[in-house]
Amino acid sequence: MGTKSWWPAAALVLLLAGCASGGPAAFVSEDNRSISYTGDRGVSGQPFPANYRSEVLAYLRTYLNNPVGVRDGVMAEPVQRTVGGRLRYVSCLRYAARDSDGSYPPAKDRAAIYVDGRFDRLIEDAAELCAGSTYAPFPELASLTR
Repeated sequence: MGTKSWWPAAALVLLLAGCASGGPAAFVSEDNRSISYTGDRGVSGQPFPANYRSEVLAYLRTYLNNPVGVRDGVMAEPVQRTVGGRLRYVSCLRYAARDSDGSYPPAKDRAAIYVDGRFDRLIEDAAELCAGSTYAPFPELASLTR
């Protein structure tokens, strides 16, 4: 091995060691709480997500295997709740999406989480987080296309 050929390998080892140590690229902390890349500590108020409906629709259009024909779509206005130890806006929604065999399972609760006023992620099993939510019809779900 020449004197210059070991530098790329050493740089790669240092880069990988930084990722494995839970540095800035980590998504979950050691105590299994989500890490946010925003500067907030989760204790102050977040901005209200003004485009919450359109952001959820855009996400579901790509997330669902078959976004056509979603049934029983309802959605709650975003409210501030503590998620993973941080104060976030949460908008609960309930819908039944068509399975691959064409059948419809029962509608279930999901929670859309917003950080800094923008859609961040969808929590699939959100019955506890969405308990007590007041739902309103969300007819735009039924008109999703591929």
